[in-house]
Amino acid sequence: MFARIVPGVIATIVLLATFAVAADQLISDKSFDEGLILNAEHPAIEYFKTAAEDPVAHLDRALAIGKAKLEFKPGPLGYLPDVLKKLGVNADSQVLVFSKTSFQAAKIGPRTPRALFYNDNVMIGSVQNGDVLEFAALDPRQGYVFYTLDLHQSDDPRFVRRDVCLQCHQGPATLGVPGIMVGSVFPDAGGMPASRAGNPVTDHRTSFQERWGGWYVSGTNGGMVHRGNAVARDPRAPDVLESQGTQNLLSLAKKFDAMNYLSGNSDIVALMTLEHQTRMTNLMVRGAWDERMGQHERIAPDVEAMLTYMLFADEAKLYDPVEGVSTFTKTFAERGPRDKRGRSLREFDLKTRMFKYPLSYMIYSEAFDAMPQAVRERVYHRLYDVLSGKDQDPKFGRLTAEDRKAILEILRDTKPGLPPYYAL
Repeated sequence: MFARIVPGVIATIVLLATFAVAADQLISDKSFDEGLILNAEHPAIEYFKTAAEDPVAHLDRALAIGKAKLEFKPGPLGYLPDVLKKLGVNADSQVLVFSKTSFQAAKIGPRTPRALFYNDNVMIGSVQNGDVLEFAALDPRQGYVFYTLDLHQSDDPRFVRRDVCLQCHQGPATLGVPGIMVGSVFPDAGGMPASRAGNPVTDHRTSFQERWGGWYVSGTNGGMVHRGNAVARDPRAPDVLESQGTQNLLSLAKKFDAMNYLSGNSDIVALMTLEHQTRMTNLMVRGAWDERMGQHERIAPDVEAMLTYMLFADEAKLYDPVEGVSTFTKTFAERGPRDKRGRSLREFDLKTRMFKYPLSYMIYSEAFDAMPQAVRERVYHRLYDVLSGKDQDPKFGRLTAEDRKAILEILRDTKPGLPPYYAL
């Protein structure tokens, strides 16, 4: 089922139904109900009434009292460069989506893709000749909060919160909490997704050949094949993409005019990292909400699903090396932190798996630290069981003894607030 396009959409695909990743790649965590939608108006949550504490909300308050100003650059970029700078988002995180899956869909297509930029807690969407910039910002307790910023120059530019976005951004695709998701569609020649074809939500568990339909992808991936850079031109076969000349593209110059963009790249490594981050964030918020709402019987399966994902236990294997074309691979790794031996959870592998040390860097996030103590303690306990070798469950079989030892050592040096038993 493909949902109708409604206002407030920033993610790649508009989905209200649960889409399964390839069954042979998933490790099931019993009792974890991905389709359950949590009550955002619950007294312990009050998503719509609670003042947001995310980076965009903080910047907007600074604008309101004159402690910050946004610089407007004449031309198609407008406020975008300064917004990126003030929110700490690198331009090399740019990824491009040309499917019509935004409320500004009429202005998006293969010749005018939408540019997305992100860091650990903010995503920014920019549409050529659009009316607004689109924002999804992570409140550590509440999940993602959605905003727009008018693209036209103003003496008093302000961000507008858009809770209407939860019509699509709180559902099974986001694990029932306000979140974001990456998806893969079958776009026609104009970028319109096929309603009859499968449209999965994708993350690091998704097989490579199912990823990035409706996206531009720049970089190399050897003999592996993805759905990016392609359209379905025959309306009688909406799920058949024209794949000739779509793989291992170092330049997208023949696809669209990059003059009005910050770059012409849609880096493959940035795409893979974004995919991982979306579900990881949703899992943390889901566990936090369940605990705050008193749904204690759901905490154990929540934590097990989180642990399985954050340790990349069900990651789709890379059969050929992957290499990006922008500086993203370098600058992302440089953000650290690093242990005494110079190792970091942000270091990429990109030969057989995404990261050299397979534990999610989102363990350093404010969202992780903002989870209720009972949830964090359970995560830490289960994580230690696996890393110490006490838990030898086959689902963690990809983690070698060397992997477990290295990750444990990195955490000891870089993660404040670890339980005392981690020092043993």
